[in-house]
Amino acid sequence: MAKAKLTHEQQTFVVQSLACFDSPSVVAAALKKDFSVVLTPQAIEAYDPNKKAGARLAEKWRLLFEETRKTFLEDTATIAISHRAVRLRALQRMAEKAETQGNMVLAASLMKQAAEEVGNAYTNRRELTGKDGKDLPVPVSPVTIFQLPDNGRS
Repeated sequence: MAKAKLTHEQQTFVVQSLACFDSPSVVAAALKKDFSVVLTPQAIEAYDPNKKAGARLAEKWRLLFEETRKTFLEDTATIAISHRAVRLRALQRMAEKAETQGNMVLAASLMKQAAEEVGNAYTNRRELTGKDGKDLPVPVSPVTIFQLPDNGRS
């Protein structure tokens, strides 16, 4: 198969997609869909300086890759799903669709996931102290003492 000649715009797209951790096969599918260009995942690996195939990548693409990767890792705020409200809206849409289709098991599972999302089940933050750093209140369970019957055995 002959190697497709990519335009500057297409090369930029490939390098930036790889820098955002898209796999070469995902980038190949996106190239085909967006630009009508067919390129194998192996050919796309040549645009990733972290792969052996990309060891001879031009310096301008290497710099673009590194800058895009750095920006991507630092700026998760631009990724919609990183926001709780977006995740909850998506879960709501999925739960409503599952319910209208009669899939109650999936709807219940999605509702449970939404409840866990609201309750911070998907965060690493755990409060091991009480409010303002004070000790957690220890629940005192009442102890009830019962008088046992003597059953005539004094």
